[in-house]
Amino acid sequence: MGILDRLERGLERLFNGAFAKTFRSGLQPVEITAALKRELDTRAQVVTRDRILAPNRFHVLLNPADYERMSSHGSALTDELYRVVERHAQQQGYQFTGGLSIKLLEDDSISVGRCEIESRSVQGQVVWTPVLDVDGERFHLRVGSTTIGRGAEADITLAGSGASRRHAEVVWDGQRAGIRDLGSTNGTLLAGRRVSRATLEPDAVIEIAGQRLIFRVVPQAPPSDETGFIPSQRGRQ
Repeated sequence: MGILDRLERGLERLFNGAFAKTFRSGLQPVEITAALKRELDTRAQVVTRDRILAPNRFHVLLNPADYERMSSHGSALTDELYRVVERHAQQQGYQFTGGLSIKLLEDDSISVGRCEIESRSVQGQVVWTPVLDVDGERFHLRVGSTTIGRGAEADITLAGSGASRRHAEVVWDGQRAGIRDLGSTNGTLLAGRRVSRATLEPDAVIEIAGQRLIFRVVPQAPPSDETGFIPSQRGRQ
């Protein structure tokens, strides 16, 4: 990191610290996402012209009060943090050496309204996990069939009367995915075209009764990869 980079981060700490002391309402999720993106940009290393490596393990250190507030969001918040990091890495052309892991942790030394990011690159096995993103919520798909519909018996429940009770299903065999309409009244669209059965490619857009469902296959790390996490740098927000 050059002198100007260090100066800029130093000014950011003073700026954010002043606001943390003024506004005691606590840290906001958007501040964590901004800190994660900044950590990616700061720690990314150019290996070759076509290969830029970025850290794939993140610990987000929070004051206990902020940690309690953030934890109340459950998996919705952590899923969004994964999406932000994945999207930013893709936009910037960054690559990971292993599966992605983001954990929120308590730290009494952190002031209310601030966070610290610990990050490093860890080589390891990547577990490719299929998910459906629906209106800001992420659903993990199991091997086999996942039903989608308006009824309570569906695995993924959609709002609105346009969806049938059992509208469609996504089938995942561990490597490939497909979508199948279950005889719905209004049909199932894939990339704007009505389908009865079709293969799903990553980032495929499914439309059911005006709702968009995005199929993704995201890299995640198995829990054992976290063993021996030793941060190589801390970034404050």
